[in-house]
Amino acid sequence: MLDTRVRRGEVMAALSMATDLALGQPLEFAQQSCVLANRIGRALGAHQSDLAEIHCHALLRYIGCNAETHAMAALFGDEIDFRRDFARIDPGQAGEMGALIFAYLRRANAGAGGMAALGAVLRGLLLSKSASVEILSSHCEVAQRLAERLGFGAEIQRNLGQLYERWDGKGLPRGLKGEAVAVAVRIVAFAQDVIVLRAAFGAEGAAAKVAARRGSAYEPGLVDLYLDHADALTGGLDGVTWSDVQALAPEPDLPMTDAEFDEACLAMADFADLKSPWSSGHSRAVAALAREAASRCGLPAADAQDLYRAGLLHDIGQVGIPLRIWTKPSAFNDADWEQARLHAYYGERTLARPPALARLGALVAQHHERLDGSGYHRGLRGGALSAPARILAAAEAYQNKIEPRPHRPALSASAAAEALKREARAGRLDADAVAAVLSAAGHAAAARKALVADLTPREIEVLRAIARGQSTKQIANALGVSPKTIDNQTQSIFVKLAVRTRGGATLFAIEHGLC
Repeated sequence: MLDTRVRRGEVMAALSMATDLALGQPLEFAQQSCVLANRIGRALGAHQSDLAEIHCHALLRYIGCNAETHAMAALFGDEIDFRRDFARIDPGQAGEMGALIFAYLRRANAGAGGMAALGAVLRGLLLSKSASVEILSSHCEVAQRLAERLGFGAEIQRNLGQLYERWDGKGLPRGLKGEAVAVAVRIVAFAQDVIVLRAAFGAEGAAAKVAARRGSAYEPGLVDLYLDHADALTGGLDGVTWSDVQALAPEPDLPMTDAEFDEACLAMADFADLKSPWSSGHSRAVAALAREAASRCGLPAADAQDLYRAGLLHDIGQVGIPLRIWTKPSAFNDADWEQARLHAYYGERTLARPPALARLGALVAQHHERLDGSGYHRGLRGGALSAPARILAAAEAYQNKIEPRPHRPALSASAAAEALKREARAGRLDADAVAAVLSAAGHAAAARKALVADLTPREIEVLRAIARGQSTKQIANALGVSPKTIDNQTQSIFVKLAVRTRGGATLFAIEHGLC
């Protein structure tokens, strides 16, 4: 019998595809870097344990990249474009970094005009360094936490805490230098930069840039090896497949238990929802509602389980859409819809590889389809939509309506229910699926949450505001206290939660249902 259980390596593959989208890189970028980094490691005689770390780090390196996305977008505009261009420069060179930041600040504030635009750019320049430290440090902390939840060991977690370290000690978050930076971190960062630079500047241009960074961004031995053997190291990378990556895995990739896979899906849900302050906890809520509705419909247990997992994963494709789309304070225009519709397609692509994930990906692809063919991304009609797909569509529609969005407040539960009933009467949503979802929602008791991590009620209030992306000043104004008071409460929250960054605090809030 064909074993369709999911393996941890396959979860890494899906996450790597999602981070490719978030970084503005071609799909399979991380997988190509995994092959290149493995070749470099073997050429340097790396130990088997280092090769194992290289393999995981290449695929997991950016799983924390959604932390503080709203802060990056607030400064620089389109965060995906910024990440793509950031990958091409040497951030250790003040001139390159300054030029990139200035260009994006000008673009982000182009609509202000005149002195207002100039003032916004100058303020952005003043804020950019401290903001960058907070954002990149959050990436590390969130990546470490997600790796822990996915079952990876201490070495993998350590490496994810060194994401932006450099050979010359000018990196983040700790300024580690030379061999204090883990072998896997040094090799994977180099391999990924090589792929980016070759795509942007060609083989000769990439070689020149790599040589210029010898001894600063990169370990000299890595540069020398590459310059001597570039063609052999990079040959065939464009044709890399997931099978090629699997073949390089230095350790057996054992199937995950159901409990382990559920936790992996929860981790991927939180990874996706971290992108926007408006989506914190959304995927968990959709999944729980869909599973309960499936039970009320009498679906087989296996279908209900698939529906729960697809609910957790349904918005993973949103990471490939610029945040400005999801945070637009007015209704979408046609151009916005063109981008927004892609998230269902991206979700399907992200989950397309192993059979068990592809089955979930098929449901994910349909969570915005409608019976009359008016949905997306394929415009499927009723006969093509399974019962689980119909339930997922209804559950997502209901949950979306009871959550606030940038262009509207949350609907009351009764108003959301009436809206779904109208959709069913119009032939867009399945009436039985709507009835099951509303039944599930109506029986969800609003239990009072127990205190978590000894947080006081006020600290929970502040934590929720942090998870919504509010600044210290905004929280202080809303609560009628001084920014200093909020800063003190924030530090107390960080200590109680054992986190260091706002991104880490936001992930904690999502994990514990505090959003």
